[in-house]
Amino acid sequence: GFTVVVPADAIETAQAVRAAASSYGPFYIRLCRPKMPLVYNDDYHFNLGKAVTMRQGEKATIIAIGIMVAAALEAADNLKQEGINCCVLNMPTLKPIDEAAIIKAAADTGTIVTAEEHLEHGGLGSLVAQVVAKYHPVPMEFVAIKDTYAKSGKAAELLQRYGL
Repeated sequence: GFTVVVPADAIETAQAVRAAASSYGPFYIRLCRPKMPLVYNDDYHFNLGKAVTMRQGEKATIIAIGIMVAAALEAADNLKQEGINCCVLNMPTLKPIDEAAIIKAAADTGTIVTAEEHLEHGGLGSLVAQVVAKYHPVPMEFVAIKDTYAKSGKAAELLQRYGL
């Protein structure tokens, strides 16, 4: 039972902290350095272990965490202008991960893209790939930091440097 949460904005962060305070066992909340744009309003309710559908779509599913949720929503908006409607899932809980949401996304759209500001191996992409490979294999793409020694710097510069 180690719980890992990566909130998408300040509203989700506050609710994740409340969930951590009322949970038993180790609980890790990973935050990013830059100020995150708000993707939720005050009526949002955080459900530990559950993905949140941010956009409906049928061509592909973008599963994102943390600061990359806002980027995924922007990417989906840009793709929609080209006639490609993408589903966007926020996966705030990495452990336990919402396997049912991943399986449904794979079945509904047939393609999964993961987006995270983390190393490609051992993060969201790896966890989603395990679920997809076991239950519903589909093509996948990973938007993440490749296997390299990451540099230090300003957050915006690092996101750009690593193509995030």
